[in-house]
Amino acid sequence: MELLSIQIGKAEPTPAKSGLTGHFKKPVPQAAVSDLGLAGDVICDTKHHGGVDQAVYIFGEEDRLWWEIKLGRPTPPGFFGENLLISDLCSAELVIGDIFAIGDVLLQITSPRIPCATYAAHIGSGKAIKDFYAAERPGAYARVLRGGTVKAGMQVLHQPFDGPKITIIDNMRAYVAGFSDDFLRKALQVPAHYKLHDEAKQRLNLA
Repeated sequence: MELLSIQIGKAEPTPAKSGLTGHFKKPVPQAAVSDLGLAGDVICDTKHHGGVDQAVYIFGEEDRLWWEIKLGRPTPPGFFGENLLISDLCSAELVIGDIFAIGDVLLQITSPRIPCATYAAHIGSGKAIKDFYAAERPGAYARVLRGGTVKAGMQVLHQPFDGPKITIIDNMRAYVAGFSDDFLRKALQVPAHYKLHDEAKQRLNLA
């Protein structure tokens, strides 16, 4: 796998609501990565975006090309708000807990991307969110296990999670359908997003 491109966003007006967004990301040749994400990448809606468990948004080139055909328009790097675009990667193959090594940087998959109003406005379709769920090509959020600097063109090594398997598609389907107790019990056995762990503990009376 190869790191095809790196994107960061600046604060810009959003057509979806009042306020600003960092969704519209542009390529940069390299970026420093810390526990809160890429240096210079602005997070405006901190209630729903950013934080240590969704510090970096990863997207696969296979998914990008699929979406380009589906949408019938160019989807250049950063179109989906992704920080890192990686070759030979498809969302459906990702498992919570998988690790990507890019040079010294280690990133661990935590959750699927959940589409928001800003994304829908960017696509310009009232069906955008429904179509995003149906496509099951969401990309994934990751936490930073070890920081460093990434550069476009670097090799990306995939280290599969050695534990119970919850794919990001399993996670997304459960989110849409409503989390079952069985799913939540399993979620507590993997390094998922802290919000999923919190919900599991509350629902299962483990808090």
